[in-house]
Amino acid sequence: MYDRETVEMALYALSEGASYAEAAEFAGASRDAVRRWARVGPPHERRGRRGRSCARPPAAEAPRRPATMGPHDAEEAAMEEPDRAAYEAAMTENMLLRAVLDDLKGAGSHPGSISNRRKCELGERLRAATGLPLREITAFSRISKSSYEYHRARLRREGVRASEKAVRRIMREEGLEVPHARRRRRWSSYAGEASEAPPNLVAGRFSAGAPDELRVTDVAELRIPAGKACLSAVAGCCDGLPARRRVGTSPDAALADGSLLDALAGRREGARTVVHSDRGARYRWPGWVALCERHGLVRSMSAKGYSPDNAACEGFFGRPENEFLHHRDWRGVSLAEFCERLEAYLAYYREGRIKRSPGWLSPDEYRRSEGWAA
Repeated sequence: MYDRETVEMALYALSEGASYAEAAEFAGASRDAVRRWARVGPPHERRGRRGRSCARPPAAEAPRRPATMGPHDAEEAAMEEPDRAAYEAAMTENMLLRAVLDDLKGAGSHPGSISNRRKCELGERLRAATGLPLREITAFSRISKSSYEYHRARLRREGVRASEKAVRRIMREEGLEVPHARRRRRWSSYAGEASEAPPNLVAGRFSAGAPDELRVTDVAELRIPAGKACLSAVAGCCDGLPARRRVGTSPDAALADGSLLDALAGRREGARTVVHSDRGARYRWPGWVALCERHGLVRSMSAKGYSPDNAACEGFFGRPENEFLHHRDWRGVSLAEFCERLEAYLAYYREGRIKRSPGWLSPDEYRRSEGWAA
């Protein structure tokens, strides 16, 4: 036995040109039941207290109403108000079901399997198309108002709402492509075994529950015709945020020490923080070791000549290289101007560059949503 909503959804699907199999899959019913409903109509019939049928007589058998309305007629009209309200509600539901069918047709989805995020996306389209109030949209979609508002806030950025597929389609139409740097020989800071290296405490597990539990660091060299700029960054593994960074012209120990000292600002007192790096000389010299010991940091190092051991930091450096450095003409740009532009990009990376993993939020927005200092 199927409920009224299942029957109506199947009939709507058939009316839109769906086959018996497609209508059955859409409504969550058997194919035989859908074929029977299409042949003889829905099985539901309203009945009164003693089993008498409450279905209205055919139009040909209905008595004619007098031209004037007496007291009995007024009473009958008053009794029909609930039926009229139910009719209007059914028409609204009819309109919404047709919109849902248009949205899901051909996707093989059942309304019961729609996520709250998709319900919100559909609800926004329905509100724009029908002008219905939010309470009717949420009631029909079976989503609470708080969940709806939560997902609507996540979908809104600067007044523009667009799905990933829409963005990809627009990029194709405009001839836009995501640039990817070709493989090249990377600069290596390895200068031999200057001192005993600490063990690799991370072992490829770049995840943390708080910003000051695990941090990775490295130095990248960015070259332009005017010279090279060195970026030293300390990134947190809970969100991939470059906690602090410094830009200079030489990948020396002072650059690495300065970025680490900047990253210690705001660290919880007494927190056990692991700092993971490669085996570069700047992370082996006595000044770096003393700095870590003075602040209670636990050192961790990658294996010799094996960059995947510091993949989290390598991945961070790959983004400014692809998005900022490559595929641009830097001729005529001084090194000082290049460093200023790089600083502006890194500020945008923290404040405005959204990512999929934290729910399409920027690193600063994600930290604030979690109650962490940005």
